[in-house]
Amino acid sequence: MAQAYTPGLLVTPRTRYRARRVLPIAGEVLVRVGDRVQARDVVARTELPGEVTPLNLAHQLSLPPGQVAECMLKREGERIEVGEVLARTKGIFGFFKSEYVSKTAGTIESISSVTGQVLVRGAPLPVEVRAFVTGEVTEVLPGEGCVIEAEVSRVQGIFGVGGEAFGPIRLACRRHEEPLAPELITPQMRGAVVVGGARMTGEAVRRAVEVGCAAVVSGGIDDADLRAILGYDLGVAITGTEQIGLTLIITEGFGEIAMAERTFQLLASREGAEASVTGATQIRAGVLRPEILIPVEADSPSAAWEQPRGGVLEIGSTVRIIRDPHFGVIGTVTALPHELHTLESGSHARVLVVRTGEGGEVTVPRANVELIQQ
Repeated sequence: MAQAYTPGLLVTPRTRYRARRVLPIAGEVLVRVGDRVQARDVVARTELPGEVTPLNLAHQLSLPPGQVAECMLKREGERIEVGEVLARTKGIFGFFKSEYVSKTAGTIESISSVTGQVLVRGAPLPVEVRAFVTGEVTEVLPGEGCVIEAEVSRVQGIFGVGGEAFGPIRLACRRHEEPLAPELITPQMRGAVVVGGARMTGEAVRRAVEVGCAAVVSGGIDDADLRAILGYDLGVAITGTEQIGLTLIITEGFGEIAMAERTFQLLASREGAEASVTGATQIRAGVLRPEILIPVEADSPSAAWEQPRGGVLEIGSTVRIIRDPHFGVIGTVTALPHELHTLESGSHARVLVVRTGEGGEVTVPRANVELIQQ
């Protein structure tokens, strides 16, 4: 049977998911192999060094740098609070003394007799890593984190912004081609992962932020709306750290695009279930996709989990066309011709034939499709 390889998105009601959860620097791991964890559970924690504030006391006290140390009322390693006198000059015959009152709280890290600067280290910043998925700890990485495996329903999107979020699935739209308008976002959706249908409007996203939704998922968004939400043009670097009040995921692309019906039906079938989402996206090397993960109980009557084959494109595969004039069309591969095909531009490329949902067939370059893994 003819086969090829192409990048693709995963949309599956049941699969095995392996999450590697690690700290940015060495810290404490709170779980052991075999532990059952919930998505919101903290599995590891550490503290990042606080920010350093430089204080030019030679300038502030009008002293030569070499005299700063002898005027200090605090030594290296000691704590200083806001409003506390940090240094005081000897003055002239005990009079006309000058002093510096700290505007910063922290610990004295260094006192330089060369520059006359004092470095104050702020309080450590606590960092916690959550499990992100409900599952079992299968490996502990000492001082780093752990690996968690779980059975989940998994939906990958095309693009997202915002970090990790959690909440129950709530449908705002009842059809996959229905746009997500602001009036569909209700106060009852506070803390929920809201699922729309077609394009989500900028007003709908702002309404979701006002309500306090954890995340919004829909088929598409206009790039002008995204720019207005972010306040700037988003480049091709990794996303996921944006602070917009929620996590946003689009499953199909930019513009007036409906969510794929099978994607919508999968999310609708899990309405009410607790979900974990991340908007982190990387388009360049090391592609990273936004995801929605919904735990599947081990005794669920659904079919046994299967690992996706990952990138195998063959006759019968479900694909999405990602270039005009058929952008966003989802269909089934019916042929993978070996011979090169002459395109309208005059160039030659390998193509495939896709049967669309309307029953027709289109021939497109293989580079113009994305595999929807099942």
